[in-house]
Amino acid sequence: MKTLLLITSLTLVSHSSFADISDIDAAANTMNITELSQYSENSNDYEKAYADYRLAITANIIGQRQLAADSLNNAQQTLETMLNQHTSADSQALLAAVYGMQIAFDNTKGAEYGMKTAQLLQQASELEPNNPRVNLVKAINAFYTPSTFGGGLDKAQTLASQAITQYDLPCDTICWGHAEAYTWRGLAKQEQGDLSGAMQDWQAALDIDPQYGWANFLLNQQAVKQ
Repeated sequence: MKTLLLITSLTLVSHSSFADISDIDAAANTMNITELSQYSENSNDYEKAYADYRLAITANIIGQRQLAADSLNNAQQTLETMLNQHTSADSQALLAAVYGMQIAFDNTKGAEYGMKTAQLLQQASELEPNNPRVNLVKAINAFYTPSTFGGGLDKAQTLASQAITQYDLPCDTICWGHAEAYTWRGLAKQEQGDLSGAMQDWQAALDIDPQYGWANFLLNQQAVKQ
């Protein structure tokens, strides 16, 4: 079950680039490898990193493991270079998500990237305490981390709920992840046996982004079972 949960999404935005985030999201929702590859090649900074991250997730879903690994490495390199030049809570959050996916691909990287992930999220929280994207990534991290190691499903729900509340704050530039926060909270509820609550959250995700493929997939999956 949790292996499938790599079908998540995080977004980042930058200025003056070939594609904006909505373009990349649309390509990812239709699993369009060609468009995602073009956005990766022709974009810069945040959008390039995000396009590579989305490309890695999509390639992994359809079984193109080498493309997934290469794209994930590209996203990591872009973000690490950016953070060496300028500290940003949003770039720290996305890099933490990239590290998390690196661990999912190769458990031997857990010791190295697990610590880096925790450090990035702590720094991002200190930099922008009310950034919902940071709490979203924390929720994802908690979902995959046992409660004995500081994670767990209750914590994932709490963090996702905090992110959802923070999305009500004004957002002028980097605005992403609202639908994802509902989706991850729904997944935590599903794991705890609250399927009704999970489906309500997934529907809320679709109310925010009707083209959001993952929430639609989860709802359709339950409809087939009933």
